[in-house]
Amino acid sequence: MVEHDVLVIGAGFAGLYQLHRLRALGFDTCVVEAGADVGGTWYWNRYPGARCDIESVEYSYSFDADLEQEWDWSERYAAQPEILAYVRHVADRFDLRRDIVFNTRVEDLRWSEGEQRWCVTCSDGVARSARYVVAATGCLSVPSRPDFEGLDDFAGEVLWTSSWPHEGADLTGKRVAVIGTGSSGLQTITAIAPRVASLTVFQRTPSYAVPAHNGPIADRLAEARAHYPERREVSRASSKGFDCDEEQQVLLVETAQADVVRELDRRWDVGGLCFGSGFSDLLKDADANAAVAEYVRARIREKVKDPEVAERLTPRTYPIASKRMCVDTGYFEVFNQDNVTLVDLGEHPVERMTEHGIRTRDGVTYDVDVIVMATGFDAMTGALNAIDIRGVDGLALRDKWAHGPRTYLGLMSAGFPNLFTVTGPQSPSVLSNMMTSIEHHVDWITRALTHLRERDLHRMEADPEAEDNWVNTTNDLADLTLMPQAASWYMGANIPGKQRVFMPFIGGVGLYRDLTNGIAVSHYHGFELS
Repeated sequence: MVEHDVLVIGAGFAGLYQLHRLRALGFDTCVVEAGADVGGTWYWNRYPGARCDIESVEYSYSFDADLEQEWDWSERYAAQPEILAYVRHVADRFDLRRDIVFNTRVEDLRWSEGEQRWCVTCSDGVARSARYVVAATGCLSVPSRPDFEGLDDFAGEVLWTSSWPHEGADLTGKRVAVIGTGSSGLQTITAIAPRVASLTVFQRTPSYAVPAHNGPIADRLAEARAHYPERREVSRASSKGFDCDEEQQVLLVETAQADVVRELDRRWDVGGLCFGSGFSDLLKDADANAAVAEYVRARIREKVKDPEVAERLTPRTYPIASKRMCVDTGYFEVFNQDNVTLVDLGEHPVERMTEHGIRTRDGVTYDVDVIVMATGFDAMTGALNAIDIRGVDGLALRDKWAHGPRTYLGLMSAGFPNLFTVTGPQSPSVLSNMMTSIEHHVDWITRALTHLRERDLHRMEADPEAEDNWVNTTNDLADLTLMPQAASWYMGANIPGKQRVFMPFIGGVGLYRDLTNGIAVSHYHGFELS
């Protein structure tokens, strides 16, 4: 049995920072990673066009000033190869690999009440135990793989954006179908459209997308480097974990129409996910939301030449920003190409895959050489439920969460002592800049473990009553908004059979940070320490 103070699951951004923090404080820490290298989601998601939707100067570590100054980001929105290179640089710079076990999955976690430790079963057959376990498993790390009838009959190649071949895939001159038009689908479609012979896009639900206005950022990077400390503080106090000029927010319904258009024009020209941050009632007032949605629809119609295609690409069934908006680099313009066809699955559902392609229920068969599946993830809870986690009295986490996740602060779940989750459900998590939220959670967990060690305590667990109150708070806040009206992956709606419940905390990064730091100062109110 190999014993550790802390076992961390995952060597993405969260796992690496957690290892760095704990090792510096003398905790014997081991990271177990399923992949062959560091990177997390950026190790696995190598599909064409893969890119972050948070600006590079924000989607980066803040814990080391020298690191901030030495890394040269090349684009406003970094592509996957550059982000992966950055993560590898961090691992090498801080000598993190020596405490990471690669090519190994955590399969089973069992709490030993007698030993007050977690017994960990891994795919490499090594028996491990740890006083504490930190699940840095990522929110979008377990792919959703729909069961299409006849998929095994297809004679061509099937590729998944979530596990793209590391050696790449040459699609030049091939007939390609893409199923899915979320962020991964949009990015893939935009990247491959110029070089494939034909591209058939199968769309279930159209996406709201705002322009990235991506490009070189030498000037922007120089400005960020000169003011990184101030910039980071603004991001930590903001609602989204990155600066969106929120101080200027007003109510759209109380703003003159000309001023509304002027502000939306300004934010459209700036580009990125701050587009929706000009008006504080965007997700609280249906009329305000409808006005912004119609503005974006008009922009889509401007970009797409064929009015019928433009109409099919125009979202109408859910409030804007109730699903994560996409940041595009020419997606809508793709449909002006002669080699691109859009199939609306609402009108023409897929019946089955055939030997040569995809057949819809109206009897039309689309012959293709390659099918690209951009079908998303089992978000937020999927990675934890994929592990057989058994807490006090053998309680299975997946059973406790069968009707939706239950946590206190998104950090712990009652009945599972000494098990911490980084950016777990019921924290700001996927509604935020993940880097800001990751660093806050890792710092909070590190502070908690140090608190326990200094007092010769060995156990920390969420109080069931505090957990119930937090779950209710999370649900109540979401119900005050338009967010639950969308069948989104925030709700688990993309996974058949998954309980629909709004999973992130919608109160904002700044409020959440103040609340959780206050709980730490109060000696961890709502947690049982012993």
